[in-house]
Amino acid sequence: MQTKLVMVLRDDLPLGLAVNAAAVLALSLGDALNGWLGPEGKDADGNIHPGLNTHPVPVLTSSGEALRELHDAAPEEVTVLGFTEVARRAREYGEYLRTLAATPAAEIDYVGLVVFGPKAPVTKLTKHLALMR
Repeated sequence: MQTKLVMVLRDDLPLGLAVNAAAVLALSLGDALNGWLGPEGKDADGNIHPGLNTHPVPVLTSSGEALRELHDAAPEEVTVLGFTEVARRAREYGEYLRTLAATPAAEIDYVGLVVFGPKAPVTKLTKHLALMR
């Protein structure tokens, strides 16, 4: 099966928050998936370099409302990991979990998403979004 990975960040994020959201999403996805890294490599001097992700990772942008729609529209075979305002504003993980537990799904604002799965449904969900510039 051919797979596709796309990161989508909210289009109104300042640069520092966008980079932070991308890092959090990448770390979360890295823990969720196995077998993604290519083999380690050696440079010309024999130094070992750990394997890297073998998938391209386009970073796209979207409005906050469209992020929620994308999250909710994903079919079952597509993995969607979200980074929310609840998580972004929390100062420690326990606070995040408590606040999240008290927040209805309809009130969750997404900062960014990682969308991964079979190529066709991921493309269908994300093809209309702009590349982050």
